[in-house]
Amino acid sequence: MNTTNHQRRTLLKAVAALGLTATGMARAQTAKMVQVWKDPSCGCCKDWIAHLESNGFMATVHETGNNAARARLGLPQKYASCHTALVDGYVLEGHVPASDVKRLLKERPQAIGLAVPGMPVGSPGMDGHVYGGRRDAYEVLLVLKDGSSKVFQRYT
Repeated sequence: MNTTNHQRRTLLKAVAALGLTATGMARAQTAKMVQVWKDPSCGCCKDWIAHLESNGFMATVHETGNNAARARLGLPQKYASCHTALVDGYVLEGHVPASDVKRLLKERPQAIGLAVPGMPVGSPGMDGHVYGGRRDAYEVLLVLKDGSSKVFQRYT
């Protein structure tokens, strides 16, 4: 057996031992990394992170709360929610749907990022069985560099 085949088999055994499939490896290589700052005891934040990860993102979670991160990243307090994230230079505040994050990264507007102020029921992470299928209307805001905002997406 030549060295190349031996290396390939060794790699395949390692991949199998880790439980990774070729699809899983490809997904990991193409996933966008997201840093998230949240309170360690917040369940809806964990659910939002799971929503992002199930939509092709990979999260690094900082269990330190999010007030300092939000301030450091330049997002005005009026857009506050329970977690703050950073993806590819954009701030995400609150329960922003993954589809809107993908659109943001595709369109690349001149902006600080996206925010869903508060914690609207029915938004990703606030949509579990405990809410009984209830859905509040809410808006995803595009926060501009001057601190103003405009509606990026409406959910009714």
